[in-house]
Amino acid sequence: MQIRSRAPLRIGLAGGGTDLLSYSNQYGGAVFNATIGMYAYCTIIPTTDNRIKITAYDNNNSIDIESVEHFDIVDDNLILHKGVYNRIVKDYNNGKPLSFVMSTSNDAPVGSGLGTSSTMVVAILEAYNRWLGLGLNDYDKAYLAYDIERNDLKLSGGKQDQYSAVFGGFNMMEFKQDGSTVVNPLRVEKSIINELECSLLLYYNGRSRSSAKIINEQIKNTENKNDKTMEAMHNLKQLAYVMKDKIITGDIEGFADILRITWENKKKTSSIISNKELENTINFAMANGAEAVKVSGAGGGGFLMLYCNPINRQKLTDALKTLSGTVFPVKFGKSGVESWITK
Repeated sequence: MQIRSRAPLRIGLAGGGTDLLSYSNQYGGAVFNATIGMYAYCTIIPTTDNRIKITAYDNNNSIDIESVEHFDIVDDNLILHKGVYNRIVKDYNNGKPLSFVMSTSNDAPVGSGLGTSSTMVVAILEAYNRWLGLGLNDYDKAYLAYDIERNDLKLSGGKQDQYSAVFGGFNMMEFKQDGSTVVNPLRVEKSIINELECSLLLYYNGRSRSSAKIINEQIKNTENKNDKTMEAMHNLKQLAYVMKDKIITGDIEGFADILRITWENKKKTSSIISNKELENTINFAMANGAEAVKVSGAGGGGFLMLYCNPINRQKLTDALKTLSGTVFPVKFGKSGVESWITK
């Protein structure tokens, strides 16, 4: 028996950063995002040899040890896998060790700005959920994934990635001051999705980045009530609602306008969100057919999301291919995390 799962990666359309507790617990946050046809994958094969074998093919890390009740996490090696295992054994298996072979992989590099780490946590968690019959609902899965990352493992970040990976599709997410989260799935007309897919490209420069430094500066600026940061954060929250309306009504030109405004506000929340290399790439794209560009995720590197008139799509694609990175099409996905059993 093999248990498989996959969880979708996401692109943030507006409101990113307002899901950080330093902001949402005071003012309430709002994020509008959508999942795409790129995934984090997990396979679990139960065994009876009292061993744990884990291989993460996306970062070439592995372990092969006797089964344990709890992993001591002393370095970054397989930290996500160990964190989920610890919580599953403690809360759902009466503290008894498990025996299995696990393998994981990802369609995008870690640190690329598509929520890869949180999505991997969701995929691993769902594989356990299927294997052990935990019966977790969507909100349970998303919150548990968030709790493991942010509280157990002390990794910096917000909430949107876990919820988008679980729910899938286009979602308006609200992060309440009391700590609760409400996910509002949106039904977007197929013709609008088609137009967006024709108008959007993703460009990856081949260099991932650590989001923690950027996020920690945003948290510090928010806690210190930095005027520039606070104004930008308030704007980003409102832009999430505006972006939702633009997409629901099929106002694609308005979508592009909000994308540009979102990026300009995003840069004001931290001094290290953008850099010379990013700006040079953005300027190059704008000179070759792009009409709006936004860095996906926390910033600092990773994937660029580019909007263009579909007529200029090939021109922009060909121009970007002369650089050192890789161009990807955008294909939106409706489904959230999934799991199944195979022989």
